[in-house]
Amino acid sequence: MKELLLIILAYLIGSIPTALIISKKFFGIDIRDFGSGNMGATNAFRVLGPKYGTLIMVLDILKGMIAVGLFYFLPYYLTNELERTNFMMGLGLAAVIGHIFPVFANFKGGKGVATLLGMLIAVQPIVALCCIGVFLLVLFLTRYVSLSSILGAIMLPVCVLWIWNEHELSYRAFALLVALLVIITHQKNISRLLKGAESRIPILKYRDKRKEKK
Repeated sequence: MKELLLIILAYLIGSIPTALIISKKFFGIDIRDFGSGNMGATNAFRVLGPKYGTLIMVLDILKGMIAVGLFYFLPYYLTNELERTNFMMGLGLAAVIGHIFPVFANFKGGKGVATLLGMLIAVQPIVALCCIGVFLLVLFLTRYVSLSSILGAIMLPVCVLWIWNEHELSYRAFALLVALLVIITHQKNISRLLKGAESRIPILKYRDKRKEKK
């Protein structure tokens, strides 16, 4: 019963519509009416700019980390590593579902990547660093947040299944589920990428301007 209550609380934490709150408070708009129409960090970068996009991304990451940290309220999980990790993943996934389908924003949220990252940092920080490295490298090379997110998510099962060769079934299933979830929530982005119509975020613009001058 206590586990269920904490999972519900994790969902509610994930449901906090950070992008919606910031877009309304600082810009007087509903971010869901612009860009791709969701409340994820990608659309926040596109619509609100790098400063507020970064702020929203950090807050969404914190949602995942805080949700996972709820396991501390049940002392039993402090001494049982496997069950603790499984419960942490359950809490994190609840927060991700809350971000994608937020009860506080008519169930119309973001794609869950930043909250997934926060969850992963709390559960497996070394693996999270590998995924972040891939994300940043692809972002530097392409400036496509969507492509960076997809390849960063694919890096998770690569790490768990092949690099570290994790034998625990729950870890393997979790890694595959996360990668699949990110791919599913980015179907429209994948379509735009294939058509060459996906928007790039406005970073490294000075580098691009120098290239244009040359």
